[in-house]
Amino acid sequence: MIKQRVNAGKTELFDPVRKKWLLCTEEEKVRQCFLMYLMEEKKIPLSHLSVEREIEVNGLSKRYDIVVFDAQGHPHMTIECKAPSVKLTQEVIEQAGRYNMTLRAPIIGITNGQENYFFHIDFETEAITFIDDLP
Repeated sequence: MIKQRVNAGKTELFDPVRKKWLLCTEEEKVRQCFLMYLMEEKKIPLSHLSVEREIEVNGLSKRYDIVVFDAQGHPHMTIECKAPSVKLTQEVIEQAGRYNMTLRAPIIGITNGQENYFFHIDFETEAITFIDDLP
């Protein structure tokens, strides 16, 4: 369950990964709901999650939304979150793919809280396969 509070007249959400209160935006709601799904439904430990960290992509500073690490500490999945009003287009998939060029996670996903799409990437063959649900 997502913790909420009103602070100075503004709704805030508590991020258990970053351990801080954040302004409740549409995208942040999606990000927090997906984190809850990963922890509660997929049983991913909090210690295997990273949120909104800076990475370098083609010489530019970017921030990914969510990365799930495996037990060895390697990126296993990267998720790009968008507000519900944002359509999940090829451009959004490409954005997640660009971030993943640095991270090299075998699974990438995109979500706007209403739709979710996941892909498996085989880095040896460069094959990209749509997957119905997260393993």
